[in-house]
Amino acid sequence: MVSGQSLLGVTELRKSYHRSAGVFSGDGGGQRFTAVDGVSFSVEPGETFAIVGESGCGKTTLARMLLRLIEPDSGEIRFGGQDLLALGGEKLREQRRQMQMIFQDPFASLNPRMRVGEIVAEPLAIHEPRLSAGERQDRTAAMLQRVGLNEDARKRYPHEFSGGQRQRIGIARALILRPKLVVADEPVSALDVSVGAQVLLLLQDLQSEFGLTYIFISHSLPVVAQVATRVAVMRAGQFVELGGVEQVLRQPKHAYTQELLAAVPELPRA
Repeated sequence: MVSGQSLLGVTELRKSYHRSAGVFSGDGGGQRFTAVDGVSFSVEPGETFAIVGESGCGKTTLARMLLRLIEPDSGEIRFGGQDLLALGGEKLREQRRQMQMIFQDPFASLNPRMRVGEIVAEPLAIHEPRLSAGERQDRTAAMLQRVGLNEDARKRYPHEFSGGQRQRIGIARALILRPKLVVADEPVSALDVSVGAQVLLLLQDLQSEFGLTYIFISHSLPVVAQVATRVAVMRAGQFVELGGVEQVLRQPKHAYTQELLAAVPELPRA
């Protein structure tokens, strides 16, 4: 499944949760709910691998497992040739600086008590403690400028910005360490269509500039058609179809993919 050139390789990843039973159900133990059920895939350097599916299909659980924000029940995750699930302490931290996440909600993911400059610089303080305060400030200002925010933004708080601007702050924070892999979990779903389109273009520009690899989580087929090189269609914790974006979205083989596409009036050309 995983080639020698893959940046990320995932094999038979599984995660289930305990679903509490009702007070009067008589089942004190409740039931297990399988969120991710035997998912395998690989991601090549420089590509945008999209995972698309309806709410509740397991996309976000999978995304968080890839960064070990959630621990899987079983399976394997290899990043840069290393077994990510076997790492701990300093070695895990070294790998984590190469893997960053852009979250769905551009407000909830930013600490409202911190100024924007502190938010964006925080990963530098954690992973590059030898940098002087002046060096952190310079790198933070440069990254904010690169995502379209001016020098004054550093001194302000998240609530002073629009949704699109807050998502740009989140992107700046994710990229400040120059990671190899960025997991973008529904990064434009909370934004207006026009603002979201601008953010997508920014992400594509940054990918070209910094040589980024994206895993792009989305429920929107038009968004996936615009950004992805390959796409996996997820349903009930499993990948039901995986392939090149043109093939999957223009000539789908699985009935579920066909149903999703039938609900979309027209897809942009990939």
